[in-house]
Amino acid sequence: MIDGVSEPDGVVAALPAGVAAGLTAVPRCASLLAEPNSSLDYHAGLATTKHVQGPVTRNAREKHMSVTIQLKVNGRPVTAEVRTDTLLSAFLREQLRLTGTHVGCDTASCGACTVHLDGRAVKSCNVLAAQAQGREVTTIEGITPADGSLHPMQAAFKACHGLQCGFCTAGMVMSAIDVVTHQPHATDEQIRSGLEGNLCRCTGYHNIVRAVAQAAKAMGR
Repeated sequence: MIDGVSEPDGVVAALPAGVAAGLTAVPRCASLLAEPNSSLDYHAGLATTKHVQGPVTRNAREKHMSVTIQLKVNGRPVTAEVRTDTLLSAFLREQLRLTGTHVGCDTASCGACTVHLDGRAVKSCNVLAAQAQGREVTTIEGITPADGSLHPMQAAFKACHGLQCGFCTAGMVMSAIDVVTHQPHATDEQIRSGLEGNLCRCTGYHNIVRAVAQAAKAMGR
């Protein structure tokens, strides 16, 4: 009988000694539920518990280590202290208060947090702040012309009704600028391909594609 369940005669007895011993020790594993910071240690077929408070404490301490980073954000030099596990999206929003960078999924799926890192579009929830050391970050706040007018891409989104609720718009605009910068004569198909990592639940994408194509003409002048 194992943990109250009857076994056919001879089944356990017919198993190799180590495996049989392991089966008969299974009920002991239930004690792990009442023992936080414990783990299974299998040795010679026996399930035993091992206290791991030390490693947990050390890992927690390492997780909260801080580093100093120096980078440029929207053309301005920034020096800041960040935890080693801080995401670039969190750094921009919480430490620099650049809240135009939205956070939608935190899994690099929706694209709402897209910024430019050294001129290329990246999802800032998928990049550590420490990885931006010595690099240049541009957010939606950084694309505004000196006269305070709209960037051609922003103006095109407005003219073509390429937004509704606006939550995805900042990331969509940043990705669209990247597409046009590197493919100034992109076709509608290429535009759709370049924006496939950005999700919009409102527009149906058709007006967004129109906006990007219109902005490409204005940016190419």
